[in-house]
Amino acid sequence: MDKKAAVSGNGEGGKPGKGPKPAPAAPTNFIRNITAADLARGTYEPRQWGGKTGVYDLHARAPAEPAKIRTRFPPEPNGYLHIGHAKSICLNFGLARDFGGRCHMRFDDTNPVKEDQEFVDGILETVRWLGFDWEHGSESNLYHASDYFEDMYRFA
Repeated sequence: MDKKAAVSGNGEGGKPGKGPKPAPAAPTNFIRNITAADLARGTYEPRQWGGKTGVYDLHARAPAEPAKIRTRFPPEPNGYLHIGHAKSICLNFGLARDFGGRCHMRFDDTNPVKEDQEFVDGILETVRWLGFDWEHGSESNLYHASDYFEDMYRFA
């Protein structure tokens, strides 16, 4: 083997660009690593899903959970999204997509004075523009925190 081939290590006589290219590394970070480890161990199995978010009783006798993980994106509909929101959208919807789960689009609409339908529509449009969705077949995961005010009151 000549010196050039030994240095390049590609087994093609040192010719650049020849030989198989290595596969790109799968994206990873500590959140993905923890999620993958939890799923491999079955940390949260078995789980039930009552068809919507709610109190424990709703899920206790429900069918088996179809999604491996559930994440959420909880924007406040009181302004337009910024780059930090885009990062959160990609993280939460991306984790759900990559690990066979579902991401809940849950508006944190707890301050009605500052909220506006224009912002709700803009947020929904942006999430879809980024390539994500909260609907999976007949399962829609679009929620509002105000839907749970009664439950929160009972818990307090």
